[in-house]
Order: sequence, then C-alpha cells, then structure tokens
Amino acid sequence: MASPVLKGMLKSSKKGEQRKKGEQRKKSIYIRGVPHGAVVVFLRFLYTSCCEQEEMNEFILHLLVLSHVFVVPVLKKLCVEELEKGLLTLDNVVDILQLSRLCDAPRLNLLCQRIIFKNYKAISETEGWKVMKQSNPKVEKEIRAIVHNSFSKKEEMLKRQEEQQIYLQLHEAMEALVHICQDGCRTIGPHDKVLRKGGAPCEFPACKGLEALVRHFASCKKRVAGGCTHCKRMWQLLEMHSRICVEKVNDFCKVPLCSHFKEKVKKENKEDELKWKLLVNKVLEAKRSSGTLVS
Repeated sequence: MASPVLKGMLKSSKKGEQRKKGEQRKKSIYIRGVPHGAVVVFLRFLYTSCCEQEEMNEFILHLLVLSHVFVVPVLKKLCVEELEKGLLTLDNVVDILQLSRLCDAPRLNLLCQRIIFKNYKAISETEGWKVMKQSNPKVEKEIRAIVHNSFSKKEEMLKRQEEQQIYLQLHEAMEALVHICQDGCRTIGPHDKVLRKGGAPCEFPACKGLEALVRHFASCKKRVAGGCTHCKRMWQLLEMHSRICVEKVNDFCKVPLCSHFKEKVKKENKEDELKWKLLVNKVLEAKRSSGTLVS
C-alpha cells in the first residue's frame, strides 16, 4: 500500500479481528476533518496513483493534509507542483504558508514566502493576513521581520550598485583624461597632435563630457581664486589621476599638474592620505569588477 500509516492501521485492525473470532463485528477506519469527497479522491489515488484535475483543484489543500498525515510523499509532491503551477493566489498564500509549515513542505513554504515578499503590501491587507496576525502572531512577526530584512538588503545592494557605478565613471573619466592629454581626441588634444575631427566616434564614453570640462577649466577666470564648481571638479580629477598614474615624479606625464600633485602627496597629513587611498582603491576595484582593468 502507498501509505505506511494506513497499512499499519489495517494490520492492527486484522489483529483485533483475530482476537475476537467469535464476534461478527465490522471494523472501520475513520478519517475526520476533511470533506467526504476529498477522502474518496485520496483513497482512489492510493490505488491508481492518479487524480482528475477538477478534483485536484477542489480538494488540493485537503489532499495536502492527507498526504502528510498518512505519509504519501508522491501525493504531497503532486499537490506542491499543482500549487506552484498557478493555484497559489494573493488571497490564499497566507493560509497555504501556514499549512506548508504544518505539513512539512519546505519547497511550498519557500514559494509562499517569495510571493509574500514580492507582494507584501497587497497581501498584508488581505483577510488571511489579518486572521494569521490574531491566531498565529509568532509567524506573522517572523514573516514581517524577514520581509523587512529582505527590503533592507535590497536597498543596500542598490546603494552599492550606485556607488560602484560612480566609481566606474570616475575611472572612465581618468582614462578619457589620459586619452585627451596624450593622444588627443576629435576636437581637443596636445598642440603637437593632429586631431581627427571627422573620425569615428570616440571609444572612451566619458570623453565628450570631459572635453567640455577641460575647455571650461582652460578659460575660466575664477579657477585661480578657488574656482567655480566645474573647476573644482577638474582639480579633483587631476589629483585623482596623479594618485592612479604609474609614472614616477621625474618621468614625463602629459596630464597637467600630475607631478605637482605627486609632490603634494609627500606633504599632506595622514588623514587626507588615507581618504584618497580609500577612494583610489574603490575606483580601481569598481573597474576590476566590471571587467579587465585598462592601464
């Protein structure tokens, strides 16, 4: 028999009959707490290992309980698969979540949790959630804590991704700065280079925006006296380059003020040096994470 529990109950019933041979008594096994139709479907499954779709749709939760109580793993697996296919809804997911825990169905429990996490606002307003909050507050509190933790992790991940993007853009700006100062681009570059005004689009994504910043920096009259916002950004990019640049102080780097900032590093305090090192490491790490590091 497919159910070891029922098999044991039948054996026990036969032993009882053997003890009382003289009595003409009909033995019965009672299955309570579920509809008669669900019991019929359950017994038919034990003998045929199949179930009509309409019957499954009508009695699936009762069959899940019966499969657990009478230890029929094949039927339990079938019930979980059918729920996974589309019988789980926002209205019944809370009830099925609690049932999955009682019936030791970890896959179904995980599936219910995922649906709740994805639709928490709508599900937390359903009648099933309100009933669970009253009848099973421990589970409700646990789910709320998991959802809150999940949201926090998602926010942290998005924040890290945004930071990584900023650091990656900084590295791209460093590459574009070297490109402009060393090789020249279509409209800007060293005086000894022939510019390719009608050439193909530049392969450095930050080049176009940096061109405008370099032009502004070269012509701005405020930069000597502290500079405007754009000039301050340019100063920061130049200093950032000097800290990434592998050229030695006495070597010739075509990026303006590179050697100046390298000399400045020797005189700055440890706190400022630590901040710059941390920033440089994050910029380089962002580039490594995105792919091959371009030197």
